[in-house]
Amino acid sequence: MVTSSNGGGLTGSVTFENLVHHGAEGAEGGRHRRSTSRRLLAEDLETERMRMDQWRMWGPYLSERQWGTVREDYSDGGDAWNSFPFEVSHKRAYRWGEDGLLGITDDKCRLCFALAMWNGKDSVLKERLYGLTGPQGNHGEDVKELYYYLDSTPTHSYMKGLYKYTQKEFPYQYLKDENQRRGKLDPEFEITDSGAFDEGKYWDVYAEYAKESEEDWVVRITIKNVSNDASRIHMLPTLWFRNTWRFGIQGEPEDDIPQIRQVGHGLASVSHYDMGCYTFAAGEAEVAGEKISPDLWFTDNETNAQNLYNSSNASDFVKDGFNRRLVKGEDKRTNPENRGTKCAAYYYLEVPGQGEATILLRLKKNTGDTNHDEGIVDPSSVNQILSTRKEEADHFYQWYTPDGLTRDEQLVQRQAYAGLLWSKQTYIYDVSAWLEGDPRGFPPPQGHKEGRNHEWSHMKCHHVLSMPDKWEYPWFAAWDSAFHMIPFVNIDPVFAKEQLLLFLSAAYMHPNGQIPAYEWNFGDVNPPVHAWACWRVYKQSAPIGKRDIGFLKRCFHKLLLNFSWWINRKDADDNNLFGGGFLGLDNIGVFDRSSKLPTGGFLEQADGTSWMAFFASQMLEMALELALHDDVYEDIAIKFFDHLIAIVEAMNGCCERGLWDEDDGFYYDHLKLDSGEVIPMKIKSLVGLVPLFAVLCLENNIIEALPGVKQKLIDKLKNRPELAALMSFMEADGGKSCIKPADQGNSDEDAARHYLISIPSRERLERILARLLDENQFLAPYGIRSLSLEYERHPFVFHEKSGSEHRVGYVPGDSDSFMFGGNSNWRGPVWFPTTFLIMVALERYHYFYRDNLKVECPTGSGNKMNLRQVSHEIGRRLTRLFLKNGEGLRPCHGAAKERYAGGLGPELCLFYEYFHPETGAGVGAAHQTGWTGLIARVLDKIAKFDVEDHHDDPEFALESVRLILSSLPLPAFSDREQAKRERNVLVVSPINFHSPLGG
Repeated sequence: MVTSSNGGGLTGSVTFENLVHHGAEGAEGGRHRRSTSRRLLAEDLETERMRMDQWRMWGPYLSERQWGTVREDYSDGGDAWNSFPFEVSHKRAYRWGEDGLLGITDDKCRLCFALAMWNGKDSVLKERLYGLTGPQGNHGEDVKELYYYLDSTPTHSYMKGLYKYTQKEFPYQYLKDENQRRGKLDPEFEITDSGAFDEGKYWDVYAEYAKESEEDWVVRITIKNVSNDASRIHMLPTLWFRNTWRFGIQGEPEDDIPQIRQVGHGLASVSHYDMGCYTFAAGEAEVAGEKISPDLWFTDNETNAQNLYNSSNASDFVKDGFNRRLVKGEDKRTNPENRGTKCAAYYYLEVPGQGEATILLRLKKNTGDTNHDEGIVDPSSVNQILSTRKEEADHFYQWYTPDGLTRDEQLVQRQAYAGLLWSKQTYIYDVSAWLEGDPRGFPPPQGHKEGRNHEWSHMKCHHVLSMPDKWEYPWFAAWDSAFHMIPFVNIDPVFAKEQLLLFLSAAYMHPNGQIPAYEWNFGDVNPPVHAWACWRVYKQSAPIGKRDIGFLKRCFHKLLLNFSWWINRKDADDNNLFGGGFLGLDNIGVFDRSSKLPTGGFLEQADGTSWMAFFASQMLEMALELALHDDVYEDIAIKFFDHLIAIVEAMNGCCERGLWDEDDGFYYDHLKLDSGEVIPMKIKSLVGLVPLFAVLCLENNIIEALPGVKQKLIDKLKNRPELAALMSFMEADGGKSCIKPADQGNSDEDAARHYLISIPSRERLERILARLLDENQFLAPYGIRSLSLEYERHPFVFHEKSGSEHRVGYVPGDSDSFMFGGNSNWRGPVWFPTTFLIMVALERYHYFYRDNLKVECPTGSGNKMNLRQVSHEIGRRLTRLFLKNGEGLRPCHGAAKERYAGGLGPELCLFYEYFHPETGAGVGAAHQTGWTGLIARVLDKIAKFDVEDHHDDPEFALESVRLILSSLPLPAFSDREQAKRERNVLVVSPINFHSPLGG
């Protein structure tokens, strides 16, 4: 074990963040310091991995909603929301996880800790977040609470969160009734609309966590009375075991129940047959100079079967024991013997107006003959640990914050990373065991066994996963997870790689090669972005020469199965025009694209086909990289080159009809009826922009090093001259870029040449961009609309031959339909994942075209930009969602933005699922920092865009090394080894260049 004095009075295991901090202390200059720490990270991270795994054993892995999930549903018809509603969550033990308020747990979710409190008015103890179910909300499920992720390091050595708790009675029924009264055309009724926080009558409850070592947590809870009047609050920070003993779970002993028992004042012994022994210490609270000692309460994490089912309880003391003792006044509902599987430290606090109270706690793993000691929660010791870990966190993010960001931009970026890290969750779901039911549980009905996900019985999930939103979506979604890893790789490349490999493992991927979509329907189809994420994580996780080729191989081999699944399942006519269903874009089409079409027939999808071209292009890039190390991969690279060209041909109608509409200058879905009639679905939506994503630059230097690939390319152009329209190359000409058709280049010896393969030709690209950058179509004040603004006044109307009518109008906020539950909307709003892919694609086009291609931005403005500048402009518009505007308001807060600026939290950000393109208001899930966490990468791009000299920025080099290969007049590589050597040299060469980011 590596140990070190951290300079702050602590001696313990060195954290990941401490490693970066101290590794960079001796360097000179801000940029040089950051460079040193990044090199240290890249070189030492893998060797530190085992130690890092121990530091990751504990974290914010506790879900924020376990009730209402598919996992807890054993009903006949799969009615998850009503099978396990919020109203029974404090009485019924969970089977597949736990939930809590700003809590932590171990990576197996065995021992959990979270906040609990009561304002003396609510009908139930506040132990978990409240929200509406899908059927209750007028726009689907929605959390109705105010909470924020403020800080976290990758190892969770320091974390901070905030919960706002009303001093009035929490408006449970009002929120439910008012939302049910409202319709689809009305906005959601939020807690800020209810009056619960008026007159400043609320508490700011901060939870800070720090690790002294791998299994030694200290906790500081700060309760601030925002009101001017004194107020009382009951605090019950709670430690409990997940119930693994009552269901007959395989591998879990039924007679060795873990236990928490009091061993001293404010002191408890915690024992588990596998985890070992811990000490839980609750220190005195301090408020207005007064010290207040806690009482320890005990009960068991057992279902209150008597109350719920009128049957006998397994224990005299049940899950809702604390609620019944405190809220209901039933004194005998906690264990007088001071032991159980659930323990709370009870504090009754009276806090003066504008005052605060502080509670300190500690959970520490016992070693050897360690005695339980009240001194471990000594205020000076606990506060010193918190202070030191906070200082380390500040230094860690200092190294990862690019020069040029304003203070407000830095704040947004750090909260984005905090949300990303807090959104990890232990996800437990053994589908086979769930279908069959537990040995000691009630046998599930036959409809359950043959219902949802029964074709995925191979899945055995018990892992820490990055979640989209731990309340609204407390389950993984495959394409969300891929996007999460793009900002994750900046701060935790090991976790990013592990997550990507996990979804390709046998525990998740179907034997037929399909990647599971999401818990409600694993068999649904998300866009195939996993290859793109794997490729980017590979490139960004280490410098050239130190990249993890083993990781790339493992990803590539499993992705071959997934690619084959797509080819064999989603090409109905075997013509390289693909379907795929909704493909993550829920309600974007005229019909529900995942269901049987009311017209009969099927859709040839512009987005489905483009996603496959995008998939093929990423596989080709990976194959070329692997071929530099092993010539076996040359044949596979050629195969993906063939796939890519075939799909591009099909999209553009080179051999027969394609999906391009020459009159409109746009790509559309085609409805192919059973009669053979083909009807273009002429909706200008994101569907027609996805073709931009499939753009690939092939450097001639790489091709020269791979003779098999080179010959195939020559043969293709010689035998299929019509393909010249699909490929172009750029060559050096007196230092200027010259673009020519691919069959009119210079000699093969011209090494400065590189090829462009993309779905749209230059002429078609310019026509699409004219629409993309038109403020009356796609370009909005806050990003890219998912549907053209033209449909606001003139909705698209499709008439079936039967007379039925289908309409698609511009809807910039919440959905106005119930398609896919109605809780997301792709008919207008700005979405981060697709907008980010547009930005990356524009940078790639710019790398090829450089200043030879400039377009008006916005269209009709007369302002000409190259495509990298266009990408930058789109990124700038995205940042406006979160940054304070000239009035000091953050648009993301929508109708509540004045309230936030006025005192609710001027420095707080919420990273919503999607955004209103005209106002910037956040819509949908309020804590979807997963893919909206991409704002951290957007801020990186913007900061680096403004730096003219990038040669000494390692982060820039990590992303741009492949681009450098073609931006310099290098000699052709004569062999594979020379290619690898030259690429290594390029990393350290002091070259001044200006090139697009993000490769």
